[in-house]
Amino acid sequence: MTPALEPIRKIAAYAICTDSTDRVLLVRASSRSGTPGVWSLPGGAVDHGEDPNHTVVRETAAETGLSVSVVGLRDVLADMRSLPHRGVTIHTDRLLYRVSVRGGTLCDRVGQSTDLARWHTVEEAEKLLLRPFTARALGLPSGPIDLRPEEAPEFPSFHAVPGPDGLHRAQRFAAYAVATDPDGRVLLTRVADGYPGAGCWHLPGGGTDYGEQPGAALIRELVEETGQSGRLVELIGVASHRDAASLGPEGYPIDWHGVRAFYRVVVDSPAPPTVGDVGGSTSEARWFGREEFEALPVDRLTEVTAEAVQAARLG
Repeated sequence: MTPALEPIRKIAAYAICTDSTDRVLLVRASSRSGTPGVWSLPGGAVDHGEDPNHTVVRETAAETGLSVSVVGLRDVLADMRSLPHRGVTIHTDRLLYRVSVRGGTLCDRVGQSTDLARWHTVEEAEKLLLRPFTARALGLPSGPIDLRPEEAPEFPSFHAVPGPDGLHRAQRFAAYAVATDPDGRVLLTRVADGYPGAGCWHLPGGGTDYGEQPGAALIRELVEETGQSGRLVELIGVASHRDAASLGPEGYPIDWHGVRAFYRVVVDSPAPPTVGDVGGSTSEARWFGREEFEALPVDRLTEVTAEAVQAARLG
């Protein structure tokens, strides 16, 4: 049995980087890590308030000596791993970006969590010990490298901790839907009073649970918030927003950092929207015809909604 370990969550960003011969850039975990000798994509944890696009550039440079630029978002996935030697179980939401090399010189590191950086063909990578998320990104079988808990531990959906300046801070990963029906209507939810953005129209969706994949979380949230059953069509992008003194139902300012994946979702059999989570952050759900939707003032949309709608080319 896996021992009882403290559950923690983090958000991380990684680079999928190939050269002119289709070799992929990988880094090896050192003896300072929880999985020494295991190879993975370069990358690491998103700092509080940091845009994941910046994270992947910063971490790739630190781990490999190469300067890269982000080309696009490839995938978003989540996993759990237990680290008994550290006394924790970690849920990580991983953002995988395609990147290109701008310059620099490949180098190794000493005394860090990774010690080698190398180019490998996919055939060579298949013979290495790979972190499961890396194997998936390369289309390879995933070996039993990570120790997984038998079940997801309990973890609060909202978790704020004191920051270095004394102000509470919270970092949260969420998934949202740009949802349409066969007639082209757009599904939106209204933010309830007492929550940041109160009265504005928002995308259906919300925070993912511990151990939950973003896509599954989104479909669950869609039912809970609007009563609609949908299907995922594509991942559109990721938004990163920081509100340095957000004020919500907690009643005290929180330095809030939200990282939100948004997807195109189709509701094939739309129904009159119903809000299942009465008393929560959603006060209303509604279908908007395309002209009615396009007539909504920008200041009546939440920031992530405006960004996602633009990316989905609906506005």
